[in-house]
Amino acid sequence: MSSAPQQSGVLAPRLDLGGTTPYDDYIRASVLSGLQQTRTEDPGEMAFIVTSQVMELWFTLLVHEWQTASAALADDDLPTALAALHRSLDELAALNASWQPLAQLTPTQFNAYRPALGDGSGFQSAMYRRLEFLLGERSASMLVPHTGTPQMHTELQQALHEPSLYDEVLHLLHRRGHQIPQTVLNRDLAHRYESNPTVEQTWADIYATPDHNPDLIHLGEALTNVAEAMWRWRGDHLMATRRAMGAKVGTGGSAGVAWLAKRAETLVFPELWTARSRV
Repeated sequence: MSSAPQQSGVLAPRLDLGGTTPYDDYIRASVLSGLQQTRTEDPGEMAFIVTSQVMELWFTLLVHEWQTASAALADDDLPTALAALHRSLDELAALNASWQPLAQLTPTQFNAYRPALGDGSGFQSAMYRRLEFLLGERSASMLVPHTGTPQMHTELQQALHEPSLYDEVLHLLHRRGHQIPQTVLNRDLAHRYESNPTVEQTWADIYATPDHNPDLIHLGEALTNVAEAMWRWRGDHLMATRRAMGAKVGTGGSAGVAWLAKRAETLVFPELWTARSRV
């Protein structure tokens, strides 16, 4: 049996692993490193592909965190929900930092490999769609780009009809005796959440009585931080696109910058923002 070598009396890492590499078995690094298939000779294309793939991994993790938080809220387990939301804030910061390799692209640099995208667009990301569904940003039309991938289409269709993270928050408030209208509790989940004045007043009342509702205020602030981070994500996306392609039509056929600018105006969990004017 081989033993780990020693260097200056310090035990060094084990080198003989018996024909396997446990790190790669667990992380699957070799699989990840083989997923970058460039289509042009432009050296900048690799940065675009890797950055986009890294973003997809962050989307996957954020969906996991917010599903964890949603399930915990449904079980009235606020500490577990808050822990997941707080983790997601660090992950959102890392996601937003992922724009940096692309944030300074000039139109010439982007055009060097843009034709390789064809009709491809980040708008078609299924995992980002699941992320937005969890935030209450949803409609059946968003499933259309995924009809060509039946399994993903089925998963998204199921997610479309499941409560969002904010739906679970509002049900928690209702169970705790706060006023949430039945029209909100029983709404059609397949549609985008719309602000409600009664919910707004409920949040205002919670914030106005911090000694009575400290845990709910912690929840409200965690959600507000998530919403702000998402707003920054959309703003950084808008600016990176504006620098790289100006006002040209997007690769997926959208209005490009105009479409992103409209999306960047939206804040999720709307009553958490408007209620502040009532406190």
